[in-house]
Amino acid sequence: MNKILKEFREFVLRGNVIDMAIGIIVGASFGKIVSSLVSDVLMPPLGLILGKVDFSNIYINLSGKSYESLSAAKAAGAATINIGVFLNNIIDFTIIAFALFFTIKQINILRKQASKEEAASKPEEHTKKQCPYCFFDIPVEASKCGHCSSELKI
Repeated sequence: MNKILKEFREFVLRGNVIDMAIGIIVGASFGKIVSSLVSDVLMPPLGLILGKVDFSNIYINLSGKSYESLSAAKAAGAATINIGVFLNNIIDFTIIAFALFFTIKQINILRKQASKEEAASKPEEHTKKQCPYCFFDIPVEASKCGHCSSELKI
């Protein structure tokens, strides 16, 4: 039992697990911010433009009775199809997906720049070799010298 606890402690204290936990916490917080942005900032003016519509109250009542709002229908236990809430969630998802897309795109750009800088900082001898016949520098992968046309042994 002590060995299992020790292995679990090593697993939890590894950098990857801690990084993942931080990412999950930040992601959950970001999701709350986006949800608030959609429901509290974007949807009210959009609803006003579309004729004073509160998107969170757009629903289809399946019970046959009439209710003032979605919350009243839910309080009464009525079966409803919550179209407005669904629309809000689609907009939430879209904003988060775009944010992740642009974040990953920037990370990939930074990775490419870092790999180019790393390749530029490497000595040229790792990417070039000398032709044994004319001593001209040629790419390591070359099977024929571009200068003297000699066939090279691989």
